[in-house]
Amino acid sequence: MKIACIIPARLKSTRFPRKMLSMLCGKPLLQWVWERASAIPAFDQVAFAVDSDEVAELVSSFGGSYFMTSESCPSGTDRLVELNEKGLINADIWVNWQGDEPFINDEMIADLLQSCNDDRTDVWTLKKKIINPDEIASPHFAKVVCDSQGHALYFSRSPIPFYRDDPQQKTYYKHVGLYAFTREALKKIAHLKPCPLETAEQLEQLRFLYNNLRVRVHETQHEVFGIDLPEHLSKAELRIGHSFICKDAL
Repeated sequence: MKIACIIPARLKSTRFPRKMLSMLCGKPLLQWVWERASAIPAFDQVAFAVDSDEVAELVSSFGGSYFMTSESCPSGTDRLVELNEKGLINADIWVNWQGDEPFINDEMIADLLQSCNDDRTDVWTLKKKIINPDEIASPHFAKVVCDSQGHALYFSRSPIPFYRDDPQQKTYYKHVGLYAFTREALKKIAHLKPCPLETAEQLEQLRFLYNNLRVRVHETQHEVFGIDLPEHLSKAELRIGHSFICKDAL
């Protein structure tokens, strides 16, 4: 089984334009992601999916591999779909690791791929138990509920499940936006249009469920931290702190 890690890197981000050219602790944000992904033994191939010459030149500057994709792709998933349709990458499993996620680690990838040999599953993703109660009601955190086999039943920005009788022990899981797809799943997704649930919640994974794709959700103990806004860069530097990685970069 061949596993490819594709790193979508869109230049014209809505909330943080040109963030893919940002520097973090003395080196490009994308280089952090490239080095993390390249160090994971499970991946047979690692490559960026870019949409501009500027990002392509940056990736080349630190020895990264890339493929050009259309500027019109609305999501990272669509960039994987485009590469699959063009036959530019030959892989059985495609991991979507966003270019603004420098803190994903090998344990999270192991959590994600632990059942990737299951031919009853189309898509894999992660969940984490919510510890901070503020995240439960926040629409910025998607929540997920699963069936007895760990397949997603629904994703929502609202708190799910709803505890009618308000028991003392409430358990909620937030969705961690790291995905893996089978090649066949990407072929199916290429022909799917946004569904009413996806439009309402603004969660693309609802399109998968709406069209009967089986989404396996594994639990992880690790938090994610993406660079969504300019102020997140300084927070990321604090997160890296005085680790040997940051010292080497400086």
